[in-house]
Amino acid sequence: MKLGEAGAKLMHQWEGYRTKPYLCPAHIWTIGYGHVLYQDQIRLPVVRVEGKDTPMIRKEMPLKPEDNRVWTKEEIEKLFEDDVGPTERGVLRLAPALSGRQGAFDACVSFAFNAGVGAFQRSSIRMKINRGDWEGAADALLLYCMAGGKILLGLKKRRDAEKALFLS
Repeated sequence: MKLGEAGAKLMHQWEGYRTKPYLCPAHIWTIGYGHVLYQDQIRLPVVRVEGKDTPMIRKEMPLKPEDNRVWTKEEIEKLFEDDVGPTERGVLRLAPALSGRQGAFDACVSFAFNAGVGAFQRSSIRMKINRGDWEGAADALLLYCMAGGKILLGLKKRRDAEKALFLS
């Protein structure tokens, strides 16, 4: 199963289109439609914890000089295509009941693209889908509105849009 047009449109809207790298609200270097430039940055702590030896936190990771440039539309489209494929496969593997439910599938791909396939795997969204609780799964999308330990209004609006797509 592949991401549908409505799902891609939603993802493009909420991920935004950036031709220059930026630090997202979770302090991760990002480009294009939400492409994470450095996977190892995700494993860094968001803040320093007093009493712990933390050599680097996320926002201190430097941007590599070769990435500090204006990226072309073609490069960004290719990154999105490359990023979405594993997300589609991961979502369908973890929640096979989504097969044939384009709106729900697209919403889950959007969620997993944003939060990570691992987060989808551990989510109550997936658990409810696999139990056949479609309304509960749609409602569960609204539980995931935080980044960096804070509720983000933009993330809340995205989850509302994903819920609507899920139920379409």
